[in-house]
Amino acid sequence: MARKHWLMKSEPDTYSFQDLVHDGRTHWEGVRNYQARNLMRSMAVGDLVLFYHSQMKPPGVVGIAEVVKEAYDDFTAQDPKSPYFDAKATPDNPRWSMVDLAPVRPLESMVSLADLKDNPKLESMAVVRKGQRLSVQPVTAEEYQEVLVMAACGGEQDAE
Repeated sequence: MARKHWLMKSEPDTYSFQDLVHDGRTHWEGVRNYQARNLMRSMAVGDLVLFYHSQMKPPGVVGIAEVVKEAYDDFTAQDPKSPYFDAKATPDNPRWSMVDLAPVRPLESMVSLADLKDNPKLESMAVVRKGQRLSVQPVTAEEYQEVLVMAACGGEQDAE
């Protein structure tokens, strides 16, 4: 089965790609949008992720991660001490999911949102479309490869 590709956004002050490299693995908790949650539920081990730093100047893709554990219940939703607590989440109806990610490698150079928008091959990519704010987005294999080419990574070593 072919790997799928994704873009996942994180604010670097909250959790950066460097944090992921340091930790070696993390659970991607706190997603509280049903569409983004459903996309995470369709992820499989081995899927590749463009790690995107949002809320920085400029925002952009900074690294590649891999899904290392498929969707499971986001336990932070049931922890009243968590910033991601959801009073409606229960053990019988956990509502929210998370996946585990591990770093693959940083990009040789960041690919900024402006550069993504300027590339006609990426005009259909969700992150460049006006109003697209989901923190988890599907990416086609062609879009994924084009971002790697833009980052001067060659693109072929992570192909299907």
